[in-house]
Amino acid sequence: METLVSDYERTDMGTIQIAPEVIEIIAGLATVEVEGVAGMSGGISSGIAELLGRKNLSKGVKVEVGQREAAIDVSIIVEYSRRIPEIAAEIQRNVKRSIETMTGLHVVEVNVHIHDVHFKAAEKIEEDETHTRVR
Repeated sequence: METLVSDYERTDMGTIQIAPEVIEIIAGLATVEVEGVAGMSGGISSGIAELLGRKNLSKGVKVEVGQREAAIDVSIIVEYSRRIPEIAAEIQRNVKRSIETMTGLHVVEVNVHIHDVHFKAAEKIEEDETHTRVR
């Protein structure tokens, strides 16, 4: 597979080209729509996965695009206490459906990489400990 799309589709009026960045954004949006996904991960840097905001959705996504096919890798952070296999399967379905519907490309694989777990309860406990009651 190539990393650049060239002459994806020819029409009577010319060609249609879809940049890999467009597919990355579609995949990122389809991923964060899944319940249980805390965010996208830009990878492990200095041993710590960083939680990326909505503007950086494509940073947690890697695509390989050919003339008619695409392979997608998404790196995510899951919410604590969620079933990872179920979340990963839903991500695979949602990413495949979104890309195929929007671009017409056939998605041959969606690989889900779990980089971290987000602990909402731990954050709340830490916040509670910083607020002391004075009587």
